Formats: sequence, C-alpha cells, structure tokens
Amino acid sequence: MASSSLDRTDDRQHDRRADPNAMRVTVVVSSISRRAGGLFESVRRLSQVVYQSGHPHVVLSMRDRFTENDRDSWSPLQPRTSRIVGPYAFGCSPGLKRRIFESNPNIVHQHGIWMFPSIACLQWARQSRQPYVVSSHGMLDPWALRHSRFKKALASFVYQRQHLESAACIRALNEEEAIAVRRLGIDRPICVIPNGIEMPVDGDSSSAPAWAGSLPPESKVLLYLGRLHPKKNLLNLIAAWRSATRREANRKNWHLVIAGWDQSGYEKHLMDAAGLAEDSRIVFAGPQFDQEKLATFRRANAFVLPSLSEGLPMTVLEAWSYSLPVVMTDYCNLPVGFRRDAAIRVDADVETISAGLTRLFEMNDADRVAMGARGAALARESFSWRSVGSQMIEVYRWVLCGTPKPSSIFD
Repeated sequence: MASSSLDRTDDRQHDRRADPNAMRVTVVVSSISRRAGGLFESVRRLSQVVYQSGHPHVVLSMRDRFTENDRDSWSPLQPRTSRIVGPYAFGCSPGLKRRIFESNPNIVHQHGIWMFPSIACLQWARQSRQPYVVSSHGMLDPWALRHSRFKKALASFVYQRQHLESAACIRALNEEEAIAVRRLGIDRPICVIPNGIEMPVDGDSSSAPAWAGSLPPESKVLLYLGRLHPKKNLLNLIAAWRSATRREANRKNWHLVIAGWDQSGYEKHLMDAAGLAEDSRIVFAGPQFDQEKLATFRRANAFVLPSLSEGLPMTVLEAWSYSLPVVMTDYCNLPVGFRRDAAIRVDADVETISAGLTRLFEMNDADRVAMGARGAALARESFSWRSVGSQMIEVYRWVLCGTPKPSSIFD
C-alpha cells in the first residue's frame, strides 16, 4: 500500500470546529462472541458505557459460530456482523469494509490488530479522511510479536505498520504497553486507559458451579480461568503445582481448577501433562460463562495467572472484584497489585511459581482474606467502567474537535 499524507499529518483530526457532543462512533472488532476471549467483555462494556453516555454507536464484527449465542449480551447495542471469506485467522470480510462506510462514522475505534479489519479501517480512513483510534490489547507486546513472528513481519510490511502510523491515537491499557509501542518506533499519540470491571452484586449467584461436585466440600480452590493457550504458561503452572504440593503441609485441602476455553486442542496437551490419574486434585472445568463464571469465582479461594504476555487481563480484575488473592507474573501488567499487596509476584519459571504457590498455601485464612479485600478495594477505586468510558470519550473529543489534551495521553 502506497504511503500518503494521511500517514503523517494531523489532518485526520479533521475538523476541530466539530460539535464534541455529536460524535458518531463505529467500533470494529474481530468477534462479538466468547471466541474473542478477554475482548468479549472489555470491548462490549466500553461500547455500552460510551453509548449510554449519549453518543451514537455502531458495532461491526465478523461472524463466527458463537455470534448468535452472544449477540444479545451487547444490548442495547445491536452489532452488525459480516461473513468471513477464507481462513478465519485472517478474517477477510468484504462486507465488514462496506459496513464501515455505510455506518457513516466521524470516528472509528478498532480493537485488535493483525487481521483484515486493520486493512478495512485504513482504507476507510484514506477515503473518508476521518480519524480512527486503535486498541492493540497487548498484541504488540514482545511475546506476542515473537509468536508467529514471520507472519506478523509480513503483515507489518504489507499493511499493519501503516495502519498504526496512520492512527489518530493508539490506546494502551497500561504504561508497559505504551512503552512497547514506542520501542517499535511508532510516534502517534498514545492514551493509557485500562480495562474496567463490574463489581459483583451480593447474591448474584447462589448455586455451586457444576465442577464443584467433584471436590470435597471443605476443599480450597486455586483457580485459573482464561483461554487454554501456550502464552498463559499453564504447563509451568502444572509443574509448579506438583512441586509446591509435594510437601504435605502445603497440600492441606487445596485443589487446582483450570477453567477456560480450549484453543486448538491445547486442553488435551495440558491434561496429559497434569496426569489426572496421578493427581486427582487438578480439575479441568471447561469454559465458564455468565452465571457459571460467577459461581466459579465465588467458589474459588485464590486466583493464579502465570502468563507470558497480557495486555491487561480481565480475569485478574474479575478475581479482585470477588475479593480473591492473586498469584501473577509481571507480564500481567498490573504492578499496582503488587504495590497494594493484593497479589503475589512470580516469574514465569516453575521454581518461582512454585515458591509463590507455597507462600499462598502457607498464609493463614485471615491473611488470604485480607489480601483479597485489598484487591477488591483496588478494583473498585481504579477500574470502574464509568471512569474508563469517560476517559475514552475525552480522547474521542480531543481527536475530533481539539478539546484540551486528556490527562490519559502518554508522554
């Protein structure tokens, strides 16, 4: 794709006389269903909050086999979906491109990169001379760039770098992600706005999750919930669990529950590594959604995420909202959790994960409850959706109308 003046100028912040209250926002995301993983919750809630603040909002996506199951959860928004032509991994969807133009936005917010929507968004911007914002959701982190690196190098050369360099603003979920963008030589404005979280309502789930019947009633649960994918580092978690529970004092009544969506058959690989016949205290609970997920969090006593790469993990915020102490790596990009003593820091290797689990197991109940309470306070104070939505609207207005520079802009 040839370069144009649109790539470098601020012309896409096109009409600074525009009415800041007359924004027409189109959201573009690869999937509106559970298949999107953490984006399903984070993009959906951000879109709903901005819409409910009085700004017309259109959500566009590609269609997958779970689209109809999850469409109603976007209410009052009514997402429009288009068919994919060819491999799902790239997501070529001529209908999506057409719908961007038909929605007649004056700003587009694209979530996720490396797929056809990046091309469609870039082409729309060049023809309409309107601005767009990109949320990369951790997809520019070093680990993510190394994964399928040759495909991404090709995509970057053909379209992805131009797409990022033509954005009016890039949204990072935290300062670590902003720094990763800068290290790539991308000099577009960056806003740092985290994901948000809904605090649970007392009594929102009274039933036990289906998997709980396989555990003794008095057992304690260490929960992992998320995609079953190599970047989550679950093989090292299983090895660390075995190491930490070799000591009888550490076993007590603890069980490890691994819950989540199987990606590309990875669950069987994990089950083989777990040796379920040898260790009946490891339970694979399968995917958890809606009331099942709420019940799963309520049954847990602690949460673990030994990930190798994250943008800003929704599951950690959810765990804190349910007052769970957390064991996690620095790659989860939530250092505030360590500063507030709401989480135990581990590295990604087996030895330090094992040491972190041992520390958790050796804490008394009161100390674990206190750590979880600090996490709940942190979630309530710093990650409310109302605050996140307001910050995003400030960025849209700044891009469109030249209102004062938002405090979220990263320097």
